Amino acid sequence: MKIRYADLIDQTFDFPTEEFSMKNNLLEFHGIPLMDLIQRYGTPLKFTFLPKISNNIKKARKWFEKAIHINKYNNKYTYCYCTKSSHFSFILEEVLKNNISIETSYAYDIDIVKNLYQKGKTNKNIEVICNGYKTLNYIKKISELINNGFSNTIPILDNDDELEKLSLFINYPFKLGIRIASEEEPKFEFYTSRLGICYKDIIVFYLNKIKNNPKVELRMLHFFINTGIKDTAYYWNELFKCLHIYAKLKKIAPELDILNIGGGFPIKTSMSFTYDYEYITNEIVYQIKKFCQKENVSEPHIYTEFGAYTVGESGGVLYKILCQKRQNDREKWNMIDSSFMTTLPDTWAISRRFIMMAINRWNDSYERVFLGGLTCDSDDYYNSEQHMNAIYLPCFRKKTPLYIGFFNTGAYQDTISGYGGVHHCLIPQPIHILINYDNKNKLVYKIFRHSQSPEEVLKILGY
Repeated sequence: MKIRYADLIDQTFDFPTEEFSMKNNLLEFHGIPLMDLIQRYGTPLKFTFLPKISNNIKKARKWFEKAIHINKYNNKYTYCYCTKSSHFSFILEEVLKNNISIETSYAYDIDIVKNLYQKGKTNKNIEVICNGYKTLNYIKKISELINNGFSNTIPILDNDDELEKLSLFINYPFKLGIRIASEEEPKFEFYTSRLGICYKDIIVFYLNKIKNNPKVELRMLHFFINTGIKDTAYYWNELFKCLHIYAKLKKIAPELDILNIGGGFPIKTSMSFTYDYEYITNEIVYQIKKFCQKENVSEPHIYTEFGAYTVGESGGVLYKILCQKRQNDREKWNMIDSSFMTTLPDTWAISRRFIMMAINRWNDSYERVFLGGLTCDSDDYYNSEQHMNAIYLPCFRKKTPLYIGFFNTGAYQDTISGYGGVHHCLIPQPIHILINYDNKNKLVYKIFRHSQSPEEVLKILGY
């Protein structure tokens, strides 16, 4: 009878995978010996595997370039990284190695661009797509960037009054984009996105405020929906509405040559994840070309904004099971040595699921459990995997430590939880390790930040 944890994984998934493998009965992630990492730095532990970021960027570029070639598409493709997914310096430095554009959403993002320039990590040719609601501070910083020679900065109008404010502070002619206010999914509490300018107002706004304005040049039409790029009737319907606006604008605004279809590609949140990236990319390029031919307008330069797809699959969190509590006849609670609310807030806030597996003891028998965090909040738990309504782990043994890992956690978690700040029940931020290859293709580890000390936390609180 097959009752080992290894048998469960083998029966449930096609294992090993591109990311996961076993060596000496211990789990490895992209060739990283996770138990060695634990023995060296302890738990809880966060890590970022930097090569995965560049790898995903290159994959997406390859899919789009292939689709452009197959469909004889008469324009180019540009990859943008959404900084809001992860603002860390090591992330931005890695993505910029790939000569991509970046998308910003708030005033402080502009300070990051200036910092990267001062450190020689980029130059004034960097393309910066400025999205989001424009506060006066944000507008001033965008203007300062353009006035200082960053001519490839493109503010995207989120409201019709932003153009006047930008024109007031920018000294030179500048490029401009308009964001379309898309309609949300039927399940949303509201019908139209609060972001962008309504479909019916864009043409009139262009004719009245942009067409005869010598200071601005409309270059980009921006489209984005919260669900990301999915092969659904809702996605295609919204994309075609965007294309209708593009065609109408293009006929009266020949300078318009960029269609930004936003994001984003999904990431693997389950071992049973399936998504045909190559098919959907080809279909997008094909449909845009077909529509433009029908409308007798030239095909636009396609931009995408990928945040979670860029960085999500580079991250992981490792925990130790401290103890097991049996609260009734059926529930076994394995307590981790941290808090989900501190380290993986999406599991608590929006019931997000990540890939979760045991690191060691794969030859042991398994049991169904719930995972509990250290806070006193009843919502600090993890109770199921995306592919099944349960969690199974090797049986708890007091004298034999069990370690588990959550993977593909690199997007949004740190910014949502408040990296380095004060967390629920004062649970400290764990140590954060950066993993890369050296010039001999060997793994190297670097401590980005040690675990929070009580002195750090108390200082924030004013003690």
